[in-house]
Amino acid sequence: MSFPANYPNSPPSVRFTSEMWHPNVYPDGRVCISILHAPGDDPSGYELASERWSPVHTVETILLSIIAMLSSPNDESPANIDAAKQWRDARDEFKKKVSRIVRQSQEAF
Repeated sequence: MSFPANYPNSPPSVRFTSEMWHPNVYPDGRVCISILHAPGDDPSGYELASERWSPVHTVETILLSIIAMLSSPNDESPANIDAAKQWRDARDEFKKKVSRIVRQSQEAF
């Protein structure tokens, strides 16, 4: 988690440093969830302003949102299109790939 100089007025960025296979995590590890998007109106009209960053969010609310995202992906607005497609169309293969990545990550430590 990286905090900008004007935090809490702007959201931190969150990035996984180990490999991730998830619809809401970009291939480079950046997390894509609404509360980490800049405050205000969404230029694409997908999110409500109330769903985006607000200075009332804390590290705790961010982590809780990430935990919710990991257990319940949003495949309607994916950061990783291939992972979202596999999540929708081949759930068993998705779970196998995630399990393999987790094992590899554990072995690296």
